[in-house]
Amino acid sequence: MNDKKVGLSDTMKAKTEPKSFQKNPIPGTKFTIAISSAKGGVGKSTFATNLALALKKVGCKVGLLDADIYGPSLPKLFSINEKPESDGQTLKPIIKYDIQCMSIGFLTDEQTPMIWRGPMVTSAIKTFTQKVAWKDLDFIIVDMPPGTGDTQLTFAQEINMDGAIIVSTPQEIALQDVKRGIRMFDKLKVKIIGLIDNMSHFVGDDGKKYAIFGEGGVKRTAEEFQKEFLGEIPINSEVGKQGDLGSPIVESKPDHEISKIYLEFATKIKSNYL
Repeated sequence: MNDKKVGLSDTMKAKTEPKSFQKNPIPGTKFTIAISSAKGGVGKSTFATNLALALKKVGCKVGLLDADIYGPSLPKLFSINEKPESDGQTLKPIIKYDIQCMSIGFLTDEQTPMIWRGPMVTSAIKTFTQKVAWKDLDFIIVDMPPGTGDTQLTFAQEINMDGAIIVSTPQEIALQDVKRGIRMFDKLKVKIIGLIDNMSHFVGDDGKKYAIFGEGGVKRTAEEFQKEFLGEIPINSEVGKQGDLGSPIVESKPDHEISKIYLEFATKIKSNYL
């Protein structure tokens, strides 16, 4: 009797092979764009909030969905402390900076840990996409949780996503996860708009550029997978400061050099979709 050895990749194949799902658009929106990182701590949520604000500033109607169930950032980054209204059937998004917003953080106490299994996460995502009264949006920006888990699968399989932007820092340990994220989106047939090199470098008082996390890794990864490299966002202390104050830099300091970078991204996205 010849027994075939079965490895982890064999046993998991049936669970990871993409199936045919009926994908639905998010009601009230034209285009859904996911902001993904695969690795935590690379500035994905900061990017998502500032991109949403930049799209608003170039004339788009924008929604922002914080889909990070276990670690929501939107309440802090937008300084939102109120709870959304409900008519018993749908939730009404909270409006801040002319952006329609929704987050699990609006519905729970910030000190309460979200100890949820996969099915509960999936249910929450379905509520936020199908039972929130999003209205007349050009774009909804979805701040995805880090990694390649239940939330990403739910969105890719059930929501008509028009594209994903992958945010990374230049370190090799982050890029390893980025490559997994690229393969995931490719397998799930989600278009990757491009890669962002966040916290790429900082400019010292001497005017010199310092790439403390390494240099060029995100661009090389984009080239390796034949994806578009969208550009770099340098380190600037003002970005973190304004985020902590609940007034992201694009909103609070629209003439700042970092804000201008986001406006360039937003202008490009608008021209590609609208």
